[in-house]
Amino acid sequence: MSETAARRSPRGGLYFEDLVVGKLYQHPLRRTVTQMDNMLFSNMTLNPQPLHIDRHFCEQETEWGQPLMNSLFTLGLMIGIQVSDMTVGTTIANLGMTEVKFPHPLFEGDTVHCTTEVLAKRESKSRPGAGIVDFHHRTYNQDNKLVAECKRQVFMVMRPK
Repeated sequence: MSETAARRSPRGGLYFEDLVVGKLYQHPLRRTVTQMDNMLFSNMTLNPQPLHIDRHFCEQETEWGQPLMNSLFTLGLMIGIQVSDMTVGTTIANLGMTEVKFPHPLFEGDTVHCTTEVLAKRESKSRPGAGIVDFHHRTYNQDNKLVAECKRQVFMVMRPK
């Protein structure tokens, strides 16, 4: 289906038929990550790792010299940026994520941008009117260094009624 003919849900997400295998989506939303993001997320998830919350420790005892963004925050941000652009209102559930990698650190003050490639899709065997889509998400910093990636299987992107 051509991009101009793509249907979107009232909330903005694409439907199963409108996701094209092999297409790479460049998400327009960018975000600068902050110390507050890192502190709040680490503390809300009860993660006391000094790599994320102790600047002095990072400056004195790590090779990075500064705090690293919590990797699970980075993963969540990557998925969230994709949702607002592609699947809001059309996803029933996630089946899972595989091959989650963080090949380069993300630091407080970095600005991220993301892409999503549609790897595969198939109609659901158990639910008529729905499908399963495999995505490959990637997140880059302002210098276009890959900081995170994962493959995700979305459980049944709904078709319009």
